[in-house]
Amino acid sequence: MKGGWLTETRERRSPIGTQTDGGPGPLDGHEAATILERSRAVVDPELRAAIDSLPGSMRRVALYHFGWEHPDGTPAAGHAGKAIRPALVLTAAAALGGPGARTAAVRAAAAVELVHNFTLLHDDVMDRDTTRRHRPTAWTVFGDPDAILAGDALQALALRLLAEDPHPAAAAAGVRLANCVIELCAGQHADTAMEQRAPAEVTLDETLAMAEAKTGALLGCACALGGLYAGAAAEDVAALDAFGREAGLAFQLIDDVIGIWGDPSRTGKPAGADLAARKKSLPVVAALASGTPAAAELAELYRAPYEKEDLERTVLAVERAGGRDWAQVQAADRMARAMQELARAVPEPEAAGGLLALAEFVTRRSS
Repeated sequence: MKGGWLTETRERRSPIGTQTDGGPGPLDGHEAATILERSRAVVDPELRAAIDSLPGSMRRVALYHFGWEHPDGTPAAGHAGKAIRPALVLTAAAALGGPGARTAAVRAAAAVELVHNFTLLHDDVMDRDTTRRHRPTAWTVFGDPDAILAGDALQALALRLLAEDPHPAAAAAGVRLANCVIELCAGQHADTAMEQRAPAEVTLDETLAMAEAKTGALLGCACALGGLYAGAAAEDVAALDAFGREAGLAFQLIDDVIGIWGDPSRTGKPAGADLAARKKSLPVVAALASGTPAAAELAELYRAPYEKEDLERTVLAVERAGGRDWAQVQAADRMARAMQELARAVPEPEAAGGLLALAEFVTRRSS
């Protein structure tokens, strides 16, 4: 049965792309969009209640970051993100435990989203990103200290939600999420340390390991928490974690492609922002390791201070050195691995469909 749905799904899937032309994703993305909307509807009230419990100074920053308030505290109908991670928690719980497990896992889903946004607040400060979700980042509005402290508070809220949850799986979920936060911090440390090193010193293997820690770990944790709340066997929880990690790497690969070639009107970030910051993203490191003349040109450009007039030349160098093609092939490979892990954990095609739809959605996005 496992091989059946897995083979069938492979046959209907086309190679992964970034959809930078705005074209449709698999099954036009409708199933994933419906899952995300339903997840947001049940998780948002839990998030709002948690954030409303914060002291005023940190609450104001958090509400702005989530898009629910303007800087002056007036209500906003902003975009609070896609809620992919909480959707993974709820969908994994439902896949192995049915609707009851999904309902029981709402707090865990909110906790994962709080941790995700803790990382975003901190990353924006460290990376000096000035735009997120089509508006100024929190640190540019409130300053570094307030943005950092608000992020710290979101992480604490996440762990408090699980500590106060009477569900039998909450304690194990809290430990797992805490370990994930440590892994996220290690991944972010590796990322920032790489930025201080010469381009030729950074290897593709360590960049992939960093990406798994920074991105794959939380998606894997989200899926695993869903399994825990469903009462799944340890081997199924492990397979769900591996599924999320592999899908997370595919996600990061495509995110890095979008960071270079994405449409700013859809990404909410300036064109070529990663290249301007001289980030050693996966397509860039792959291009630098290609040994081509374009790789040598890219290394020279990365050694020099950023000049706006060199942006187009840098983009072309990454592409000519094979960085874009490599990232897209790798993303497809990681998705294939993710599907294998999903088939181990959830052999029933109908039950696995929601998780598969979410995984394909995040690797076929345009922003």
